[in-house]
Amino acid sequence: MSRPEPPRRVAVTSPRTAAVRRPPGRSALRALDEQDVVGELLVRSLVRAQLTLALRLLTVLAVLLGGLPLLFATVPSTRDVQVLGLPLPWLALGVLVYPALLVGGLVHLRLAERHERDFVDLVERS
Repeated sequence: MSRPEPPRRVAVTSPRTAAVRRPPGRSALRALDEQDVVGELLVRSLVRAQLTLALRLLTVLAVLLGGLPLLFATVPSTRDVQVLGLPLPWLALGVLVYPALLVGGLVHLRLAERHERDFVDLVERS
């Protein structure tokens, strides 16, 4: 009985090892450090993305939370609904608003961090 031969090792390499490398040039990180036109555009794009995100979230929360008093004012039957012994408008406006604001804040935080990660990836890649 002969011993089975151990498996042979195989070197795994990236298919891009033979790819032509970019010549070292002006990186985005250097443009940010020197605060030139390119760096200013990069930072301005990040700020614009963050501002757009904040305005969109503010609009959604304003419509949802601002729509509650409008709903209660225009549909009188909703004012008479009782939930856990409390009138629905009191419960919605006094209690349920805070979890909605918390969720909105968490969503904003998560998406803002994603924008920042994408920005850092962009700067590090260039």
